[in-house]
Amino acid sequence: MKVFLYLIPFFCPLAAAQAQTADYLTDGPYVFYRQGTVATENIVTGGTAKRQTAHFPEKEKTNRLLQVHLDRHPDWDFTVRLKDSIRPTPSETAGADHYLLLSDIEGEFEPFRNLLLAAKVIDNRYRWTFGKGKLVVAGDLFDRGRQVCQFLWLLYKLEDEAALKGGAVEVILGNHDLMNLSGDLRYVDPAYLASAALIGKPYTDLYAADTELGRWLKSKNTIEKIGDLLVTHGGVSPAVLNKRMKLADINSQCRPYYDSPPQDLPDQLKVFFGQDALFWYRGYFLEPLATQEIVDSTLFFYGCKKIVVGHDIVDHAGLFYENKVVAVDVNEHDGVHEAILIANKNYYRMNDKGDKIKLAAPL
Repeated sequence: MKVFLYLIPFFCPLAAAQAQTADYLTDGPYVFYRQGTVATENIVTGGTAKRQTAHFPEKEKTNRLLQVHLDRHPDWDFTVRLKDSIRPTPSETAGADHYLLLSDIEGEFEPFRNLLLAAKVIDNRYRWTFGKGKLVVAGDLFDRGRQVCQFLWLLYKLEDEAALKGGAVEVILGNHDLMNLSGDLRYVDPAYLASAALIGKPYTDLYAADTELGRWLKSKNTIEKIGDLLVTHGGVSPAVLNKRMKLADINSQCRPYYDSPPQDLPDQLKVFFGQDALFWYRGYFLEPLATQEIVDSTLFFYGCKKIVVGHDIVDHAGLFYENKVVAVDVNEHDGVHEAILIANKNYYRMNDKGDKIKLAAPL
């Protein structure tokens, strides 16, 4: 894992002193692997911040339930069992009869939980109730919100539980996720830096290759074909489309560089990490705008009917570009909590109260 200059203060005595007066939040668990041993770290607040550490043999990890705590809502706490193994997510998967599509939650646990309850994806004990449906999160899991780690663990937990019922949780990485993995911390809430300091590590170590969440995040893709939906965070720019690369090749070639700074990228992959990247491109909603021809060409090349994106905030989740671009990034932090529900071959805008507005049938 690369450590950047602006992380160095978290190794020094000053950081430890600052940690004593930091703005802490309940955080974790963070799971680290060390020579056959699993170490877990939690930060629990309640007047003061307390670090809770546990160790157990790695061979026992699937027998242990980890506790995930929520500030101010102890009745929302849940447990999670570690996976036996983590493999790269396929770039193409089968479709489903019903989907819930959303993005850019960025650690806002409460509205995410409310949307899942409203859409009957889960019950109030976090049990999967969406049957063979698919929950699709189109990027930006990190930053701004103050329950990032808890949000990640809920996705991690539901992924396995959905699979047991014939459903799926599909998580695509966005720009904020790649920023956190590669050490660009400009939007990280300082409370998370305080957590890392209390644990005695630089922040990027919390999601490094020797951690459970780091391994899980690095197994994810930046673009997927799910049934006839092409899902990515920002969009497919002309520069990326002109590469004419298969989705599996894009994901497999980019995955090893998720935690790399720009100067370490091979020349042939720089288009996949710069302003035209799948997780940075803004051309569907900002100038210079993509043309309908670009959208149609993208769909034709990848054999899909619609492109699902987040990244650029829209007033309401909806359909654009002749109903071929599904935009699901709404201003969660300003109280707009919406997703797109697909059911019975119809598209609905749905809020966290369960109110639905029918938009259009698939083309």
